[in-house]
Amino acid sequence: MVFLTCFFYFSSHCLWQSHEVLYKNINLNILFFLGGIIVGFGWILSGFLKDIRLISITYGIIAGSGVGIVYGVHITVISKWFPDKRGLSMGLVISGFYLSPLITAPLARYLIDLYGPFNTFKILGSAFFILISILGFFFKYPPEDLILKTSSTQKRTLTDLSTKEMLKDSKFYGLWLCYLIGTLIGLMIIGISSPVGEELVKLDPKITAKLISFFAIFNAFGRPLFGWITDKFLPLKSAIISYVLVLIASLLMIISRGESLILYVISFSLLWLILGAWLAIAPTSTIILFGERYYSKNYGIVFTAYGFGAIIGVTISGMLRDIWGSYLYVFYLLSVLGISGIIIALLFLKNRYNKVQESN
Repeated sequence: MVFLTCFFYFSSHCLWQSHEVLYKNINLNILFFLGGIIVGFGWILSGFLKDIRLISITYGIIAGSGVGIVYGVHITVISKWFPDKRGLSMGLVISGFYLSPLITAPLARYLIDLYGPFNTFKILGSAFFILISILGFFFKYPPEDLILKTSSTQKRTLTDLSTKEMLKDSKFYGLWLCYLIGTLIGLMIIGISSPVGEELVKLDPKITAKLISFFAIFNAFGRPLFGWITDKFLPLKSAIISYVLVLIASLLMIISRGESLILYVISFSLLWLILGAWLAIAPTSTIILFGERYYSKNYGIVFTAYGFGAIIGVTISGMLRDIWGSYLYVFYLLSVLGISGIIIALLFLKNRYNKVQESN
């Protein structure tokens, strides 16, 4: 079910992101309302089913598709309101998406204890439908005069590349691979945070559960932080900074053999930060490297890297544990991925935006 949810969430996001014509010609409130209906319907319908295979469809396919639609809308809109601070603004908005478990997880636990899992599906589904639909009415594109004013003040020398032209540019493949690596690292770590704490650090499961909430804060904070870093220092430097942090975190775990509580907390905080970082680096870099005109469609293609990283990341860490007998060896792989990311960034994420940096 996790696989289906990830797959259809990413598929829907890429589909709706890639068709910017829909965003321009269809009222944004209608899109949000449509997304709210689909999310709510998927959750509510899951509450009436007892078969896990059917729930995989209602929750994984239907609800996952609705989330993909809503996610795509607000990213597209926010990028147009703050053209000079896109990375920071998108990072702040996306951080809300990943801070939500701090509220929804304990709420769901409380409702399950009180009403059972199936009634909880119905309650949360109804709440999501109402909240998404209402909040969607606050979204709109900026007025045309504001768009013209802000675009005229931007010091950009890049030529806008269509999706077809972007796919012929080697920098697209460099960004795609860097995004894939960042996602793969982050989602591998999310999947093993509790097991590593219990197996290597010998922590009580209740303590690791609390630490997961603590790590989630870094995950959310990584978005505005690296959005700002990408705005300020551009894709190459922001990518290298993220991978250097991966190397530091991995080395801390390798040196300590995973037995130090302090180094475990520091290491996993940094690694959770990286997943958040790339959800801000990638969309901002897409604009910097390939221009603004075709951003929605171009980022829809770039975002497929996240989908592949999610599908691989949720399974590979467990496989490595089975093969090598310890989660410690995962950090050797993370070190290799970090070095690979630095090399790819140095080879592909430069030159095209040098003129932009000079003009700033």
